Amino acid sequence: MFLTADNKMKWRLLAWACVVSVALVVMGVFWFDAPVLLFMRGGDCRFWQILSAVFDDKIWAAVFAGAVVGVYIRKSIKSKPNIKNDRNRFSLYAFFMDFWQKTKRSNVFLIFCSILSAGVVVQVLKVCLGRARPILYEALEFTGFYPPSFDWVFNSMPSGHTAISFAALVMIGMLAPRVKVLTWTLAVLIGVSRICVGEHWPSDVIFGAFIGMVAADLVKWAMLRDK
Repeated sequence: MFLTADNKMKWRLLAWACVVSVALVVMGVFWFDAPVLLFMRGGDCRFWQILSAVFDDKIWAAVFAGAVVGVYIRKSIKSKPNIKNDRNRFSLYAFFMDFWQKTKRSNVFLIFCSILSAGVVVQVLKVCLGRARPILYEALEFTGFYPPSFDWVFNSMPSGHTAISFAALVMIGMLAPRVKVLTWTLAVLIGVSRICVGEHWPSDVIFGAFIGMVAADLVKWAMLRDK
């Protein structure tokens, strides 16, 4: 979204997108979060529940972490791994560098890095913002921000599922443009599912989607700019 075809970052567009995203999140918190949530909760069904469960952030991370390991093993079979130091002993640093060299240009590694970077940012923001989840509003009409918090019920903003799904699917769309419409559609549906099942406020999802998109673009820009 913020990259040109030749992998140049559109910094001005990114800056404007940040402003728009912040404005939407603030408007959500003070205006449309509650009515939109209640309206969408009325459409909760098995489809949204399955979509929300299948595309869990931990599943994304596990699948692509495993895929990266698979790439390393496949390349190590073709090319003997260099995991020993000058003394011919196993070296953790040598192993890391060998792993890096064999995986850094693979598509699955780019996707995994997008997932990882989005996940780290999301977890830090969840703790720092400490927003109460919709479940408290629906049960007790209780809302607000109570930072810092490591409690799940006060870790609503931003949506981790949405951020990681966007990070992965936007990256897949950039690497395989033919499926871009499909990946973006799926990412949006996953975000919608998080509202419909009552796990997140609409502004949580907007914030998470923006983080995921930016993570994917920054990872691709940083990893492939000297390719």
